[in-house]
Amino acid sequence: MKYYLGIDVGSVSTNIVLVDEGGLVREAIYRRTNGRPIEAVQKGLQELAGRMPQLPQIRGVGATGSGRRLTGVIVGADAVKNEITAHAIAASLLAPGVQTILEIGGQDSKIIILRSGVVADFAMNTVCAAGTGSFLDQQAARLNIPIEEFGEIALDSESPVRIAGRCAVFAESDMIHKQQMGANLPDILAGLCEALVRNYLNNVGKGKEILAPVVFQGGVAANEGMIKAFERALGLPVQVPPYFNVMGAVGAAFLAREAVARSGPSRFKGFGVAEASFKTGAFDCTGCANSCEVIEISEGEQILARWGDRCGKWSNAVENKEKIS
Repeated sequence: MKYYLGIDVGSVSTNIVLVDEGGLVREAIYRRTNGRPIEAVQKGLQELAGRMPQLPQIRGVGATGSGRRLTGVIVGADAVKNEITAHAIAASLLAPGVQTILEIGGQDSKIIILRSGVVADFAMNTVCAAGTGSFLDQQAARLNIPIEEFGEIALDSESPVRIAGRCAVFAESDMIHKQQMGANLPDILAGLCEALVRNYLNNVGKGKEILAPVVFQGGVAANEGMIKAFERALGLPVQVPPYFNVMGAVGAAFLAREAVARSGPSRFKGFGVAEASFKTGAFDCTGCANSCEVIEISEGEQILARWGDRCGKWSNAVENKEKIS
């Protein structure tokens, strides 16, 4: 059987999925990026290959996430798309008719409004950590509870306390204050969930028409306390689709299928890239007053790609096989 590969490289996690020709997800891998995106992709490919009785035949590869450009160069992606497009495609296919997508990842959050299957509006929040997965991880660690039990404990609350959720620093300070006042753990966790939902709706959701069906995806969707807090705040049921934590990768795989159908054979370099040696670096171009920081990636002695230059002096040279000293 032939497959499509989707890779979503973010600041916190690197997700890889394998989708068959019928559109079914056959394998899904969730790994921590740990600040080393190339290594995360390579180890993810190794893990995927190890799960299969034989190496799958890949017909197309899609890359998304903040590290999509780097990933696309390394693996030979056929489609390199932003997270909004990837998440919208995945949600539309796995939750037909969806009109609102709530997405909260490790370092950012976003809302996507769809109408008749088309993205009509969206917003992202990448400025404040409050409401992101990393903040919830941090608070779970501070309270000495496994993050997997966070939501379950929050559901036991009978009277959630009110916590300031506009800022991560203020939220943590307020939680500590409520602990010192004698509030129990379930009420504090439920109060934090409600605070983060208020923060989300007042920032990324501000001015958006949120209509059902509503889908919640991203790693934070595993938190049942957050699901219930969204349902209370919106007065609407909130669905959590299968593969909610790797939806970007699922969307990338579907986008790769579309790209290959239009352009022909895949550019995928094969699973051998998991063993290749890549090197990244950066330098400042002094050719003009822009002083662009140019990112460079190479394999051995071969420069694979450069980007970051506004005029294209360096990036175009690689594409055109030119040499610039």
